Amino acid sequence: MGVFVEGWALYAESLGRELGLYEDPIQYFGILRMEMHRTIRLVVDTGLHSKGWTREQAIQYSLDHEAESEASIISEVERYMATPGQALPYIMSQIKIRALRTKAEQKLGAQFDVRAFTVKF
Repeated sequence: MGVFVEGWALYAESLGRELGLYEDPIQYFGILRMEMHRTIRLVVDTGLHSKGWTREQAIQYSLDHEAESEASIISEVERYMATPGQALPYIMSQIKIRALRTKAEQKLGAQFDVRAFTVKF
């Protein structure tokens, strides 16, 4: 259940631009930065557990692609080393929620209201 809650949070986070909540591009940048951070997590998780990356390769990939401190990156990489597949569930649930929304939009057409859209888990 927790994975769906996290997926819903990611989906909700993505609505800010659509709902006109950002007054300038700098505000939107924070959301893009977090999306990039989660994408890097997926790459690192997959690299470690599917591609056979070493700890050092995963750390270097993160350092090359993200503006985080080395200490923070090392901590994250070591966490992903200990728990394979950790980055995948919440992203997959976000993708599923987005697919359900697309289905609702297609079914309801002009009657679709983003503010009324919910998913029951």
